[in-house]
Amino acid sequence: MIELGVNIDHVATLRQARRTWEPDPVWAAVEAHLGGADGITVHLREDRRHIQDADVRKLRDLTQIKLNLEMAATDEMVGIACEIKPEMAMFVPEGRHEVTTEGGLDIVAQEAQLKDAVARLADRGIIVSVFIDADVAQVEAAARIGAKVCEIHTGPYAHAFHAAGRDAESPAVLAEIARIAEAGAAVRSLDMRFNAGHALNYYNVQPIARLTGIRELHIGHSIISRSVFTGLREAVREMKRLMREGAERGLRP
Repeated sequence: MIELGVNIDHVATLRQARRTWEPDPVWAAVEAHLGGADGITVHLREDRRHIQDADVRKLRDLTQIKLNLEMAATDEMVGIACEIKPEMAMFVPEGRHEVTTEGGLDIVAQEAQLKDAVARLADRGIIVSVFIDADVAQVEAAARIGAKVCEIHTGPYAHAFHAAGRDAESPAVLAEIARIAEAGAAVRSLDMRFNAGHALNYYNVQPIARLTGIRELHIGHSIISRSVFTGLREAVREMKRLMREGAERGLRP
């Protein structure tokens, strides 16, 4: 059964706009859980632009849902993850100039550093994921460093989908889906878990949800945006419904 990890970073973005105590990311995590989320994702950035250290600790201590901690592969962040012990830690590229994560992690260029970081987390019993582009060479490098999960970057697909007027059968969109499917097949052949995420929304999620062997989608901005109008529980429920419908279509001959 396909799973949904809800990224709640932008609940903290709203809070940090006024440097106050609300809205509370922990409350958001509980609401998402009640709406059907299978996990919660937060990105503890080095510049602490939204999620704060205290948020991660409270999420770990006060919620009963799987926690995925996105982070840069730095000594500081690995140390925090080893202390807090989320169920999963995901290495992502990070730049202070970017609005959101742009592009996948280049594992090939930094295998030695990443292999050491993965080993430190694995020693603490933490499943390690990597956020990478749909590139078989990066998938193979992920296996070499000991990652257990690959989250394939769906941003190029989402941009192609939007540019094609939401036509899921346009050549450009089909080409991006094929790249993700090829990378996903490589992930599975190397005994890693095939996840995907980035820029997925209520219009473009189903073609990705129906890909063979996909285990989990991580979605944040579109769910938090819709929740402004519908509430978070309902926003999560609707996304989960669309994902399941897409997955079921993928299973039909």
